[in-house]
Amino acid sequence: MILTRRSLLAGAGGVVASSFALAGYAVAVEPNLLLARRYAIAPAGWPQGLRLRIAAIADLHACEPWMTLAMVERIVAQTNTLDADLIALLGDYETVNRYTEARVPMRAWTRALGRLRAPLGVHAVLGNHDWWQDADAMRREAGPVVGRRALEDAGVPVYENDAVRLVKDGVPFWIAGLGDQWAFYRGRRRRSIGPHIGYRGVDDLAGTLARTTEGAPVILLAHEPDIFPKVPARVALTLCGHTHGGQVRLMGYSPIVPSMYGQRYAYGHIVEEGRHLVVSGGLGCSGVPVRIGVPPEIVVVDLGVEA
Repeated sequence: MILTRRSLLAGAGGVVASSFALAGYAVAVEPNLLLARRYAIAPAGWPQGLRLRIAAIADLHACEPWMTLAMVERIVAQTNTLDADLIALLGDYETVNRYTEARVPMRAWTRALGRLRAPLGVHAVLGNHDWWQDADAMRREAGPVVGRRALEDAGVPVYENDAVRLVKDGVPFWIAGLGDQWAFYRGRRRRSIGPHIGYRGVDDLAGTLARTTEGAPVILLAHEPDIFPKVPARVALTLCGHTHGGQVRLMGYSPIVPSMYGQRYAYGHIVEEGRHLVVSGGLGCSGVPVRIGVPPEIVVVDLGVEA
């Protein structure tokens, strides 16, 4: 085959056109999709006959124009159709950065989340952005952050190193919520990856689990998945967000993952030594507003059901 100037120009034009098409998809198409990602998990020691459906919402990052109030309301409406026994909110509810044009009013997105409905309630934890968006809490290095107060005003309980006992079909279990692991950062600028290079949390795993008694199974809600190696076997399931699945994920690989463990906890259902972790790909965008290969998702976990 002989390459000519015309064929080279045509090839270059095709590459440019494909690049523009991919960029358009990453910004305008995939971030506006909405999927229900389903998992069926039967943890060891889970009470026989107990079936529990959890719908999990992670990483809304409400802001204009990338996660509008209308989109939050769409997510709430779809979640309410999933027949979940309980709904878990996994943190990072709003964001402001150089790519956002305006905030979604806090009272608006919290009112929307307050319309979530499930027989066993809605249960929330906070994420790093919920701390970082509250300048006063960052100065004090103490909560409660304004997002927590607004969620609770909307009727959504928020757990920071706390737990609640629930019962389904006469069988008790616990929902435990961990304080955020990246709440504070040293210096003037946030570092990009991992608590090992500058983040300090308000998490207390031992204190949280000490609140769960009776030997009943525990479901742990935690924003960042980096806590998972420390989670004991008595926890039936750990649910996390934060990573967004890398936001760009191709053939099971995410080039950038905000975790000290890299790909290990980037996305999906991970089983280690019989312990179960599900990491949501989330719904909004953090930093650059693009998604490729990891569309926005509501996670649905059916516990006590074989895959």
